[in-house]
Amino acid sequence: MLLDTPVRLGVQIEPQHATYPQIREAAARLEDLGVDILFNWDHFFPLHGDPDGPHFESWTMLAAWAEQTERVEFGALVNCNSYRNADLQADMARTIDHISARGGDTGRFIFGTGSGWFERDYDEYGYEFGTAGSRLTALGQDLDRVVSRWGKLNPPPTRRIPIMIGGAGEQKTLRFVARHADIWHSFVPAEGLAHKISVIENWAETEGRDLSGLIVSNELKNRGESDADALFDAGTRLFTLGWAPGSPDYDVVTRWLRWRDGKNAV
Repeated sequence: MLLDTPVRLGVQIEPQHATYPQIREAAARLEDLGVDILFNWDHFFPLHGDPDGPHFESWTMLAAWAEQTERVEFGALVNCNSYRNADLQADMARTIDHISARGGDTGRFIFGTGSGWFERDYDEYGYEFGTAGSRLTALGQDLDRVVSRWGKLNPPPTRRIPIMIGGAGEQKTLRFVARHADIWHSFVPAEGLAHKISVIENWAETEGRDLSGLIVSNELKNRGESDADALFDAGTRLFTLGWAPGSPDYDVVTRWLRWRDGKNAV
């Protein structure tokens, strides 16, 4: 049985085609509006629009958000495992976790991660692209290293940092979800979720892990409320919304916040 937690809304602030002051203002205003989680993405070039337009790096931005924000959780949707040594990722995550605690007891960082796919990033920054299979194998190995390193750091993270894994591949990715994830994120339509969840549950039996705390996450962009209702009925409790800070539409965020509150009021 998956975790039936209150619905949360996460907004993915696209780190492209905007100035950093626009991104900073967006993060502040979205937190004030009541968004639960802020995300960015981990790429080096825009994913749409002008391919050579303005773009900012993920992890340094997340550290700034850790200091800027007070309430929201935040992270990358998702980190690319290939771009940084696994032990370094763990240390960066722990440090951002402590920054975000802001003198309190508990940090707010979510470690969202995936195997990587955007070939231009690899080519221009000098990483070996390999194959989808080799990148996934590396993700599985490196997740084990990340968790192990968290247990060795001094000071340790302020909490068990939630792990969010993105992807829907049944042979590797969903096994990693079963082994490590607190949140599973995908773009799988509502009618396909039951099958994917059954695959995760089968892998959890193999891994010997209790999945009662797993949160299912899915994307809202280009979907309507009927789609969101169907995703909710299929078990989704975290909804993400891709959002452009260079041309901000706060009305769409407000509409989805009302939908979230309506679900939680039932």
